[in-house]
Amino acid sequence: MLSQRRERRDRLTVLHLAQPVEGGVARVVTDLVGAQTQEGVRAVVACPEGGSLSRQAAAAGAEVERWAAARELGPRVASETRQALRLIRHVDPDVVHAHSAKAGLAARLALRGRVPTVYQPHAWSFEAVEGRTARLARA
Repeated sequence: MLSQRRERRDRLTVLHLAQPVEGGVARVVTDLVGAQTQEGVRAVVACPEGGSLSRQAAAAGAEVERWAAARELGPRVASETRQALRLIRHVDPDVVHAHSAKAGLAARLALRGRVPTVYQPHAWSFEAVEGRTARLARA
């Protein structure tokens, strides 16, 4: 288990891990953290810099952490996954909600079932890309 402190907390902590920082993902994450913080949940958003997500999530009441992740698959996946694990250990969430293919991959590799995890793809990767990346997503 990542931490024993979880048993002594008086409020739920949800970590939203998101790679896209614009568009529908940013809107969904912002809406979720707004509703969660109104209910007394500690909402934390980890995402790359740029875009509107970090600013909108903070305005909705979330804590914001930087997660340097690119959309593309490639050799950076290992370092993105290690960074996601460091963020998860730092935040010590009760639930991880991974938004998008990259966040879903990194969170599930980092956690391996140690923390309850929700994976929300938002769209199918193989429809958003072409060529080798699409074939890998299908596999």
